[in-house]
Amino acid sequence: MSNSVSDARAARADPSVPARQRSLLARFLPFFGPALIAAVAYIDPGNFATNIEAGSRYGYTLLWVVLWANLMAMLIQTLSVRLGLATGRNLAEMIRERYPRPLVWFYWVQAELVAIATDLAEFLGAALAFHLLFGLSMLEGALLTGAVTYAALTMQRYGFRLLEVIIGSMLLAVAAGFVTQILMGRPDAGPALTGMLVPQFPDGYAVFLAAGILGATVMPHVIYLHSSLSQRRIPATTDDERKRAMRFYRWDVIIGMGVAGIINLSMLALAAAVFFDNGRTGVASIEQSYQLLSPLMNRELASTLFGFTLLLAGLSSSIVGTMAGQVVMQGFVGFTIPIWLRRLLTMLPAIAVIMLGLPEQQVLVASQVVLSFGIPFALVPLIQFTARRGLMGNLVSRRWVTLLGCVVAAVIILLNGYVLAFELL
Repeated sequence: MSNSVSDARAARADPSVPARQRSLLARFLPFFGPALIAAVAYIDPGNFATNIEAGSRYGYTLLWVVLWANLMAMLIQTLSVRLGLATGRNLAEMIRERYPRPLVWFYWVQAELVAIATDLAEFLGAALAFHLLFGLSMLEGALLTGAVTYAALTMQRYGFRLLEVIIGSMLLAVAAGFVTQILMGRPDAGPALTGMLVPQFPDGYAVFLAAGILGATVMPHVIYLHSSLSQRRIPATTDDERKRAMRFYRWDVIIGMGVAGIINLSMLALAAAVFFDNGRTGVASIEQSYQLLSPLMNRELASTLFGFTLLLAGLSSSIVGTMAGQVVMQGFVGFTIPIWLRRLLTMLPAIAVIMLGLPEQQVLVASQVVLSFGIPFALVPLIQFTARRGLMGNLVSRRWVTLLGCVVAAVIILLNGYVLAFELL
């Protein structure tokens, strides 16, 4: 009996089983999940901070930034999956193998700094949600966040599928919460459509916010993680199997990034409809949003729903951030530390911010700008590796895909340069 069950499971997962023997859904399901884990990082509390401030200050004007950032994310995460599937190695491992040792150490240090900025936003957001919903202090909320995320991470011992179900359920719950809030807020369709289709920057600070939106959406650490999630998930040895697997992974990315895109667009549109359209252009923090949503929308449920979406986003993205940190360390330097120790170390910056009494909103937005500066360090080698036929075989990127990736990298670098030259210096 056990052998027959194993054979059935292998048939469902193995791309070499003829397509006619399985339904389309049965063929797709083994590949479904990695992008949902990656997508969680695209809706973390940093997204709440940047999208809320952008919507309250500029209305629907910066919706196009969110839209294009998510389209960039689809391209980048597809390249990440492609690298892991084709080479059997994640991006960090490829950099360690192909780059000079001093450059590898530099990459590891900057990736760890990016991971710290990521965890900072996720911990502060979840702690703030516990504070707003249950009246806990920020420090108590941070400690509880660490305990909950560590408990969830221990579920990995029971298989990756269980953790994917947990994280995917959190993602879908956040999406449902924002769809409900959008229906309550009723944003103006005309200005929203214009904001998505007409690129513009009202002033210099809008460029700074755009960099924050980009850093909050295209998360550098998830580029490393996604290549790891696909590198040994499903065995694919022949060219046909690899192509078939890549088609399913591509749909996984479209679905996962599509859900994240809907959430991000909804965040900004909600802030525009509830705050900007009511003349509350000074609403620039998550806490203010929580306090004002119910009075302005005349819905008692609005603030509570917002708080729970923030809590789920913070907890789930913190789990993913720790997973990414393990991949980065193992890939660049060849060893890992116990999850409990990494969880403890990544909590310390958030606890320091709370103890020093620094303003959460400013720290959240600044952390996302830091992430924007980290994107090119992951994106450039990703484009470079996926363009090499000797590495990628029949999964090598087409020239137009490589060219498009180079354009995306150039746009991000130019945006970062503008922020550095005119907003930070």
